[in-house]
Amino acid sequence: MKDFFFSKTFKIILCLFALFIGIMLYTATQSGKDIGAEIFQTLFSPVQSASASISSAVREKLDMLTNARRYYEDNIQLRQKLDEMYNTMVDYEEIKKENEQLRNVIGLKEDYPDYEFSPPCAVISKTANDPFGSFIIDKGSSDGISAYDPVITDAGLVGVVTKVSSTYSRVTTILSPEVPVGVYCIRSGSSGVIEGDAAFAADGLCRMKYIDIDSDIQVGDIIVTSGNSGLFPSGRVVGTVKEIEVESSGLSFTATIEPIVDIPEVHSVFVITSFNGQGEGYEE
Repeated sequence: MKDFFFSKTFKIILCLFALFIGIMLYTATQSGKDIGAEIFQTLFSPVQSASASISSAVREKLDMLTNARRYYEDNIQLRQKLDEMYNTMVDYEEIKKENEQLRNVIGLKEDYPDYEFSPPCAVISKTANDPFGSFIIDKGSSDGISAYDPVITDAGLVGVVTKVSSTYSRVTTILSPEVPVGVYCIRSGSSGVIEGDAAFAADGLCRMKYIDIDSDIQVGDIIVTSGNSGLFPSGRVVGTVKEIEVESSGLSFTATIEPIVDIPEVHSVFVITSFNGQGEGYEE
């Protein structure tokens, strides 16, 4: 070991160290900076950074503990404001929906001034296990609705009221064989009777029967109510011809009708409580 301190290598290291110290001292005298302070700052900078992070975390925890009550109350107030905003949005959508329904009623009254309508009726439930799509509406006799009143949307015919209480009614749709409707083709004048059929109701379709074999009825023709019996007003759109076939007897046609109203998806309707020519009975 003694040989190392007297070796050429040790002397070179000692000279380099002395040179390094000399450069540091020269730099310090020229710039006026405290070299010791810079070295101290360099060595302890990571410690200071860690200390600052720890202090910040401690302050956050203490703030949460000391102000927990205030934060809780602020959170409650924010939740209340969010609830108010949500309720306002719901109310807006309801008002928007009601306004749309009222515009439809006004439009119908302008087009059919001799009609009397119920207030807009919401579909509140579907009849369970009914393949013909009957449903319950939220209006009844207290709103002027009676049995056998026609049920429509602004687009066309839906069905007829078949059961009434003071606050709700049951509607049987034109997909049901219980609701025969006298109809005719606008283009050709061909007449017939709409009758529901279980095999077609599953697809939201019905059938127009007893069409004269000489009739010029075609796919795409528009079918409307004839009003012959007085149960339904005339001229209400029922649907369009989707397919035509000759009856097995060869004496008449039967047409598959696609209702203008998507009955399985209907959510609101109007009940016609009175119209010119309205009569009694249940058959067209």
